[in-house]
Amino acid sequence: MSININITILLCLFLQFNAVAQTKTNTYPSLLELCKALRSLERTSLPNGVPDYRKETIAKMQQTLLQYKTRHSKLDTTGWSTEQRVDYILLLAEMNALDYNCRILQPWVRDPAFYAIVWNEQSDTPDHEGPNSFAAIELWNYVFPLSDADASKLTSELQIIPSLYEQARINLTGNAKDLWTAGIGNIKDQVTILDELANKTTSNSIELKNAIVNAKKASLQLITWLQKQLAFKNGPSGIGKENYNWHLKNVLLVPLTWEDEVMLLKRELTRAYASLQLERERNKNLPELTPIANTAQYRMQTDASATMMMRFLKEKKILPVKYYMEPALRKHLGEFVPEEKRNFFTNISHRAPAVLYSHSTHWFEVEGLTKEPHTSLLRKNALPYNMWMMRDEGLATSMEETLMHAGMWDENPRARELVWIMLAQRCARGLASLYAQANLINYEQSRKFQVDNTPKGWTGDESLVGFEQHLYLRQPAYGTCYVTGKYLIEKLMMDMGRLQQNNFTIYNFFEKFYAAGIIPVSLVGWQLTGNDEEIKKLLKK
Repeated sequence: MSININITILLCLFLQFNAVAQTKTNTYPSLLELCKALRSLERTSLPNGVPDYRKETIAKMQQTLLQYKTRHSKLDTTGWSTEQRVDYILLLAEMNALDYNCRILQPWVRDPAFYAIVWNEQSDTPDHEGPNSFAAIELWNYVFPLSDADASKLTSELQIIPSLYEQARINLTGNAKDLWTAGIGNIKDQVTILDELANKTTSNSIELKNAIVNAKKASLQLITWLQKQLAFKNGPSGIGKENYNWHLKNVLLVPLTWEDEVMLLKRELTRAYASLQLERERNKNLPELTPIANTAQYRMQTDASATMMMRFLKEKKILPVKYYMEPALRKHLGEFVPEEKRNFFTNISHRAPAVLYSHSTHWFEVEGLTKEPHTSLLRKNALPYNMWMMRDEGLATSMEETLMHAGMWDENPRARELVWIMLAQRCARGLASLYAQANLINYEQSRKFQVDNTPKGWTGDESLVGFEQHLYLRQPAYGTCYVTGKYLIEKLMMDMGRLQQNNFTIYNFFEKFYAAGIIPVSLVGWQLTGNDEEIKKLLKK
């Protein structure tokens, strides 16, 4: 009898253990497998290789995503390192990002620009800004004249466009008028890119030439259809405050609300203007900065500016300078632009190029993704859904003031004025984007707000303003990420300084900051300080 009882008890214990084993796992590799499954989920293609954004496919995607969330919730992180637990929350935020795209943003439904997939320039950020199809065609990656292998590859990429645009006319049922109006321009830009491609393609490949012709024809047909549909569009394009706040908290892991960002950007706009006035008072007896006058002068001055900034970073020990950083920067020093064609940023670069290059430290990270990829699978490549925005754009923006305060402009005080002008412009466009996302103003009004609140005379060619406000309408929180991200990094710098006290150095801070990868700043903070209180607050329902 006792033997039977013992066997029964052992059997019960085994079944309980087995049930727990099936519902809980404490292996980090299980998280990595889930990450791989998640990242392939939206990359769903039809048999002909065309991305599948049909309504029924998105519904199935959402069902699978719920299963993945359940799997994620059953992972037991007991015994994991801090970096592994950071990855656990990072993957949760990534699942929230896909959920947000499917439920709220729906770029394949609301945003015609989502279907502009041919790119002739590399972005200075980890990935393209704004919602984009995974079928993006990166012409800047090709070397012309094309090899036979590249001609074949490009042909295959272009051949999906006609079928994708047939699907677009079914998928695009949204009523976001401003997104629709501005998005037509993106498809028109693609036609121009395809014309340029046809002119420089000397390949004898008939298939490639036909693919270019058919891609252009399909683009023109889509433009005609979009223009006809425009007459029926009358809805708002912003996602509203509630959805905006959900995105900040659950996707970007930012401990702020729409209202908080409005207050922050107003404060920074005030500080930028006041600091500009003080700088001008200080420099009133100094000559104004003289704009660069010609191509030869531009090349000479930009070369000297790049050399000066890289030397400053090394000598002042601001951050670890890697072998690939200066070459990456020098690929993007820009070209001379006649005065009448200059926009806001070329107005800056044609007076003191290194002021803009301090922001162009972007290229250090873009190159680093290839030269020194992170060891974590989750952080190895650019995070999807622009989840990197606060960390990446915030760092580039904060670097402008960091280098100024470190003394880069001690011998050219007038250049300090440009730093404050750039901050004011970013606050102006960020506030405009906040009001547009809350549907308090429309696209045209957001453009006017940005111009009116940028220091007078600096806006230049307003086509840049249109591009920026369209991007920020397409990708909520992008317009504010420069300033909000900068604030979050400065807060982390404060926390690290208080934690390390006399042992704090800016070099050590940036060494650890860069090493953490291009992930939300709150997660970088947890990894660097060991304090996860902010993350716990964000995760509370």
